Amino acid sequence: MTAIKSLSSQDEFVGYYLLKELEVKQTNSTPAKDYFDIVLCDSSGQLPAKYWDVSPTDKETFFPMGLVKVQGLVQTYREKLQIKITRMRKTTPEDGVVLTDFIRSAPISPADLLAAIKQTVESITDRDIHKIVSYCVKKVEDKLSHYPAAKTYHHAYFAGLAYHIARMLELGEFVCKQRPFLNPDLIKAGIVLHDIAKPEEMIAQMGIVSDYSVQGKLIGHISMASNWITEAALVEGIDLQSERVLALQHLVLSHHNLGEWGSPVQPQTAEAVALHHIDALDAKLQMVEDALQTTPEHEEWTPMIRGLENKAIYRMKW
Repeated sequence: MTAIKSLSSQDEFVGYYLLKELEVKQTNSTPAKDYFDIVLCDSSGQLPAKYWDVSPTDKETFFPMGLVKVQGLVQTYREKLQIKITRMRKTTPEDGVVLTDFIRSAPISPADLLAAIKQTVESITDRDIHKIVSYCVKKVEDKLSHYPAAKTYHHAYFAGLAYHIARMLELGEFVCKQRPFLNPDLIKAGIVLHDIAKPEEMIAQMGIVSDYSVQGKLIGHISMASNWITEAALVEGIDLQSERVLALQHLVLSHHNLGEWGSPVQPQTAEAVALHHIDALDAKLQMVEDALQTTPEHEEWTPMIRGLENKAIYRMKW
């Protein structure tokens, strides 16, 4: 198979891919003609694609998350690679390919990631904080092992959310050792809870987000997680006015830092400041790592990264 990552402009290729996204659109011609606006992907990366002159049968045959055999040509459009699909068909059992062959996943097994998160939760010494964090984790435990952390920005793959949390916990442990004035229980709790409602915010299959849930669109994961903290306190008989409940809510509500980034308040406790920067550090470095891994090695620059102010990353030569 021809890996997405290995494709260059003017390459003609044949291979098996996943229809990560597919939308029927119309050309600006008169009369307008239907075409597929597609994102093709495999475990090495993804590229936008166009399939022109779509027939009524095509529209009943091809759907998102379907596996297809594609013949195509790689073109450059507005300085970015794009695939022109010349032929496409659904895969058959005889092709010998399965969905998991095309799914990008965290480099650590979901079971190990979940075990690390649970171990951290058990290490929280404050009784009330431990109860609240445990309650919230149990709400999404069945999804935590496979959900992505986001639709596109960072850790957007199978088990990406658990991987994001686990890597943040490593950073948090270092920061707490370096800065002893920080409360380790709050740092651990904030890291585990900050994106804990993502599985209820997004609709995902095999690590690929197809849409946001109604709750996700109307409330969002930040407010949902804050509500879960309140819910946990009520169930566990913890005073809603306690400093611990307040501290956990503030950690969640402020971790995006700015209102335009989704936070209703800015970090105003030491642990909240730390959480925001731990989150940002892991997310932004993952964006860089993902871009480098999915960019062909002969390319000096990655595509522009939206989460890094639309900057591309240069691959240093050593």
